[in-house]
Amino acid sequence: MVAIVDYGVGNLFSLRSSFASIGAAAEVTSDPAVLDAADRIVLPGVGAFADAAERLRRSGLWDEVIRQAQSGKPLLGICLGMQLLFTQSFEFGKYAGLDLIPGDVRPISERIRPGLKIPHMGWNGLELRGGSPIFKDTLDGECVYFVHSYFADTPEEYITAVTDYGGELTAAVRKENVYGCQFHPEKSGSVGLAILKAFCEI
Repeated sequence: MVAIVDYGVGNLFSLRSSFASIGAAAEVTSDPAVLDAADRIVLPGVGAFADAAERLRRSGLWDEVIRQAQSGKPLLGICLGMQLLFTQSFEFGKYAGLDLIPGDVRPISERIRPGLKIPHMGWNGLELRGGSPIFKDTLDGECVYFVHSYFADTPEEYITAVTDYGGELTAAVRKENVYGCQFHPEKSGSVGLAILKAFCEI
């Protein structure tokens, strides 16, 4: 069973529907016991980093997500959920993340060509790197759906896919059992469903 963390931020029910469409049992939950019983965990998120971090703390699930990741259970962060995996964010200030993957979350304006629209919104191709198991059924160059104004600045060893938007932006990451997608698999059609299915097979 996949536990989708409910802390008041994220596309919870579209994610659950996506898992249902690939035949995977998924439960939206804020119950630590359900996270503990789950085989895999998904941390979704949309909106601002500081608000999401505060909501996750207030939910009582901040330490639980860290504990589950440290136990070796597969964890997938999506969009803002991926950004929360990092050490810190510089979105309207400086805020601590879960620190499950080393790196900073920074404005994409630092990386892309001046004049491009922010947020980066729409379909972009993936350049796969490092052979992450969540991309075992994904081809290099296939397109997924992004909506973001910030990117993960992390060492190359943790980057498993990038995308080009007037500059190279981190699209996916991995550190051991912790995975992240800056894009939305649940909004990325058959390509996104293949990624979610591969996550369920880890």
